[in-house]
Amino acid sequence: MKKKRQQLSEWYGKFAPILILIVFCIIFTAFNPRFLSLRNMRILAQQSAILWVIAMGGTFIILAGSIDLSVGGIMAMSSVTLSLLVLNLRNNNNFGLLGILIAALVGAGFGCLNGLIHAKVKIPSLLVTLGTSFIGTGLAVVIYKGHPIRIQDATFRSLSIGNILGIPTIFIIASIIFIFAVFLERYTRFGRYVYAIGGGERQARLVGIPVDRYKILIFTMSGLLFGLGGILNAGRIGVGTAMVGIGAFQAIAAVVIGGTALSGGVGGMFRTLIGVWILTVMNNGMILMRINPYIQDAVVGVFMIIAVIVTIDRSKILIMK
Repeated sequence: MKKKRQQLSEWYGKFAPILILIVFCIIFTAFNPRFLSLRNMRILAQQSAILWVIAMGGTFIILAGSIDLSVGGIMAMSSVTLSLLVLNLRNNNNFGLLGILIAALVGAGFGCLNGLIHAKVKIPSLLVTLGTSFIGTGLAVVIYKGHPIRIQDATFRSLSIGNILGIPTIFIIASIIFIFAVFLERYTRFGRYVYAIGGGERQARLVGIPVDRYKILIFTMSGLLFGLGGILNAGRIGVGTAMVGIGAFQAIAAVVIGGTALSGGVGGMFRTLIGVWILTVMNNGMILMRINPYIQDAVVGVFMIIAVIVTIDRSKILIMK
């Protein structure tokens, strides 16, 4: 039975997400030929970019066998910080690229805090990051005092809403981040240790891997990516606000539906890429079909449950953190 379950999990990870994506494309094109139009492909690329960036951060966390619910809070803080540091209607600041860097570091700082509390205080990551999400969102609301801060920096806005040779710039930025994330995952000690920790934390400690140190690094990296997601979102909508519109559920759903096991140690960035496109195509197609948004959420939930059932290693359930 265990062998069959493992074979099913491997099959799902390798083939099912791609098949699901192809089937959705066929169905939505049949209902509305405009789905595969060049214009809609550009819309899909733009819609997928921010989710893609934050899902990459979630991938590192889930591969390591943890959960991060702080996406919304970190994105909110990075978004509001960015809007106050670049040219805006609230103050006289105009730090340009330095403002972007500081806002990204705010995200990394929240991630580092998550890692420190989880690794050193031994509090489950789910509880730590849930608390951090509330802290980040609350601080962001206090900072901008309930009135979104409008961004006037034209150069920064063009990074999020412009295009290069017809390709949305925000998608190109996400692609560059993806290349960096794949490099970290596949060709560095950091990536190898992420898989080792997710595959079995106790065994990782026994072979000498400094688990606590790398958990802090993993959460810091995810916080950085969540922060970049918040920055891109601020540029896309033109304001710094705590209402980011994308949260932990979407990021986790993209990772898991793509075939990365929620129990850790199995999956990766390419699977997450497919998961992101499944969600993006699904949402876009159902909008074209004028399906109720609540039905859309229900469909995502169903696919997420199926993916978890197929991919999760039940022998790790009692020790998941």
